[in-house]
Amino acid sequence: MKDKNAWTTYTAKQVRELETLCSDYRTFLDEGKTERECVKKVIADAEAAGYKDFAGIIEKGGKVKAGDKVYAVCMNKTVALFNIGTDPLEKGMNILGAHIDSPRMDVKQNPLYEDTEVAYLDTHYYGGIKKYQWVTIPLAIHGVVAMKDGSLKEICIGEDEKDPVVFVSDLLIHLAAKQMNKKASVVIEGEDLDVIVGSKPLKNEDKDAVKASVLKILKDGYGIEEDDLWSAELEIVPAGKARDAGLDRSMIMAYGQDDRICAFTALTSMLQTGKMKRTACCLLVDKEEIGSVGATGMQSRFFENTVAELIEAMDAYDGKIKNTELALRRTLASSRMLSSDVSAAFDPLYAAKFDKKNAAMMGKGMVFNKFTGARGKAGSNDANAEYLGRLRKVLNDKKVIFQSAEIGKVDEGGGGTIAYIMSLYGMNVVDSGVAVLNMHAPYEVSSKADIYETKKGYDAFLTDED
Repeated sequence: MKDKNAWTTYTAKQVRELETLCSDYRTFLDEGKTERECVKKVIADAEAAGYKDFAGIIEKGGKVKAGDKVYAVCMNKTVALFNIGTDPLEKGMNILGAHIDSPRMDVKQNPLYEDTEVAYLDTHYYGGIKKYQWVTIPLAIHGVVAMKDGSLKEICIGEDEKDPVVFVSDLLIHLAAKQMNKKASVVIEGEDLDVIVGSKPLKNEDKDAVKASVLKILKDGYGIEEDDLWSAELEIVPAGKARDAGLDRSMIMAYGQDDRICAFTALTSMLQTGKMKRTACCLLVDKEEIGSVGATGMQSRFFENTVAELIEAMDAYDGKIKNTELALRRTLASSRMLSSDVSAAFDPLYAAKFDKKNAAMMGKGMVFNKFTGARGKAGSNDANAEYLGRLRKVLNDKKVIFQSAEIGKVDEGGGGTIAYIMSLYGMNVVDSGVAVLNMHAPYEVSSKADIYETKKGYDAFLTDED
């Protein structure tokens, strides 16, 4: 439990393994700053590990059997991977579920305008953020533009060292007396998070010459007209790569660690699984930061439908027609899940907000939150004692360092994950993941040791086949 710092337990070999894992993690963060980019990366890594596109198998009327590895995708924003075990699917799966969306600013559908010879993109922030943290830092534009002819243009501006960056301005301190007296929640208003993208007018242009100059850049560089922005999904995210943090390089500072830190560790564990008795699943979803809504959020029927298709495609029933609906319900109810999401790391500078004896500590290993929610556990999944007891044995047997935690003191706030949604099927679910400092800030911080221990914990969970 929380009595030891993981760093003090490692051999030289384990430190090398840890550093290799964290190097791969930084690459994952750099290549996946949006949910679409994450799914693209996941598919590439999965196919390299022998996974096949389940949609192609269904289209050809193919079958799925024990030992097969398949993946399914929903709208390029959610992905599920399955390593089919020898046990009937109705005996349940071991599921690792994380989300791959992160707080950011989304560009509106009619975004580009000029004011006093400065060109802006109008935005609408996504997820819970402290708006004042997003001004005066270098930002990048990531996303896609869907053209009228059906083609899709990918956009990434601000990540290459030769690229320009964009930014949101702030009022200079010399004129900010009234602003500094405002509540932090309104120091920067949501409608003021408009991104500056240009200030050089196009020659021989009489009206909105700076806007015209920006449009010319989009036209020449990407073939995009202003009307094409109507069918675009452009996300404004912090520019730059994930970095080692601390003079001892013990931490990682990067954008989007909530919850791509758990997505990465879950995916890495999943891709390393071999032949399974109990089917293993890794589910990476969108929209958690805004309530798991929409077609690509956990509240959609994507996962349920995919498992139903899997049951139909399996040879385990000797070709006999099963009651797929009943088999689906039995499969989900018999499954076990780790809702792989981050927890709030204890910050000594804000100790008053935490119950220290029930707070997640950096360097103390994988975190389990028996419940999340807010106030009187509202909106939470509260895992049962029997399931926690089972997990304790699994983790102790594999010498995983882990801890339990709550997100802050009672009545100070709270949070939620996808756990409560999956628990509605009757399966055992508990929140688990990595403690993160600066959660939901443009740059979040995690301990390399906690990443390593969480990966070990996910390995142990996926291979628990009793």
